[in-house]
Amino acid sequence: MRANDGTRTGGQILIDQLEIHGVTHAFCVPGESYLAALDALHGSKIALTVCRHEGAAAMMAEAIGKVTGRPGICFVTRGPGATNASAGVHIARQDSSPMILFVGQIGRDMREREAFQEVDYRAMFSTVAKWATEIDSAERIPEIVSRAFHTAVNGRPGPVVIALPEDMLTDRVVTSDATAYEPVEIWPGLTDMSRLQKMLWAAKRPIAIVGGSRWSEAATAAMMRFAERFALPVATSFRRSHLFDADHACYAGDFGIGPNPKLLARVKGADLVLLIGDRMSEMASQSYTAFGIPEPQMKLVHVHPGSEELGRVYHPALAINASPTAFCASLEGLQPPNEIAWRGEADTAHADFLAWTDKATPVPGGVNLGEIMIWLRSNLPADSFITNGAGNFATWINRFYRFRKFATLVGPTSGSMGYGLPAAIAMKTLHPDRTVVCIAGDGDFMMTGNDFATAVQYNLPLIVVLSDNGIYGTIRMHQEREYPGNVIATELRNPDFVAYAKAFGGFGVLVEKTADFPAAFAAAQKSGKPSIIHLKVDPEAITPTTSLTAIREKAMGAAKG
Repeated sequence: MRANDGTRTGGQILIDQLEIHGVTHAFCVPGESYLAALDALHGSKIALTVCRHEGAAAMMAEAIGKVTGRPGICFVTRGPGATNASAGVHIARQDSSPMILFVGQIGRDMREREAFQEVDYRAMFSTVAKWATEIDSAERIPEIVSRAFHTAVNGRPGPVVIALPEDMLTDRVVTSDATAYEPVEIWPGLTDMSRLQKMLWAAKRPIAIVGGSRWSEAATAAMMRFAERFALPVATSFRRSHLFDADHACYAGDFGIGPNPKLLARVKGADLVLLIGDRMSEMASQSYTAFGIPEPQMKLVHVHPGSEELGRVYHPALAINASPTAFCASLEGLQPPNEIAWRGEADTAHADFLAWTDKATPVPGGVNLGEIMIWLRSNLPADSFITNGAGNFATWINRFYRFRKFATLVGPTSGSMGYGLPAAIAMKTLHPDRTVVCIAGDGDFMMTGNDFATAVQYNLPLIVVLSDNGIYGTIRMHQEREYPGNVIATELRNPDFVAYAKAFGGFGVLVEKTADFPAAFAAAQKSGKPSIIHLKVDPEAITPTTSLTAIREKAMGAAKG
């Protein structure tokens, strides 16, 4: 609340800073520990979405950060509020997404007594957040919030956690506002680009892999122009398929979990890999087997906005500390050799990709997720958002859906279950006129399914395509591989998801045959409500290429042999 004497409460100062830094949306679960900040949000320009669980609220904020490159904002209360929200903070860390989590805190005079829900947030988040701090004085709110925005977006982006003592938020002080933050682009040096051009000219079998964050639509367009001029095959890293148009003649495919064997062979057989923006961590690197560690078997050019990532796992032949946006703009100055030694390889790589993703593989049961992904890619607008959490169901997205536009895939590289629904809510909040489809598994959806109520409350007609096979599929797959026949802790008894959707005030429809999916999708769209399309999937259909029985029999055969 503002006063005639020029003073403001800490809560008002905080919300004023968020408006200055361009925040338009925030997500929360309310708590008494930050009532003064909530009061300041009343009547502000910031649209506040109240959620049903702090983990979902933090995931929504992370999704905003992932897609926009600007910090997503989340407010939660102390203790269990913060521990619940930690799942979203971890996603932001591993996915290199900018976000700021504000946590209500006990009064300053109660510290170190283990007061009600007291937690030391600096200690709790020290290994997950880029920066975790607590504001002791309301006068310092502008300074600390400004630093939080700069920290979240610069270098390798990530999460910042700020604890807000309850009494600090009600203090009335006079203090000056900060100015709006601006991201600092990191440009490659002329020497870097000159060395890169020489390495490309000397190469015989090069390939580029793009991933990570700090991309923009302009950067992806520049990367595609570069690939065209150099006739260079380009792959995308795990859950970053939106960084290169799948219909582009140079696109080699998704280099994530279960990649095309021909693409894996191409990467391993390359004499030069240009890795832009990505850390090439466990999933993308095929459990750290694609490249030698620390010395890759090929020449590696590693471009990354975080200098601490360069040489941390892989020793690159050329390390370039640059943001993908700045680096891709600099690619305009490179010239291809007069005779491109690898000419025709991009065409071959793209043909391999098309063949790998063209037709769905047969699977047991009446519903084939591959055929559904192919139908979606053929019928959804190119700017539609696809969101997902974690589970074997996502392998069908990675293989068969073809992403055409920047930032249309919103999924966690951290492999966090429950992410798809909160991300879909965030995308529909941000872009109400665009189609938003969440692809979810049954175990995955139930992690955050209570926030379907949030979609209904805010009239967000997203569509959840829910694959129900009655098991924790990924764990069951590994269980059968490692301990064949010893099934434990992976079976699920699920609700009637059609009734679930309707109970919340949404739309639900059951699909037991692939042929019925188009009509079900049309009905969901026509309803104008948040919808769940409940797919009854055979648990034997565990991946596009194998079944649970086949995995079990192979493992048992190996054990006998």
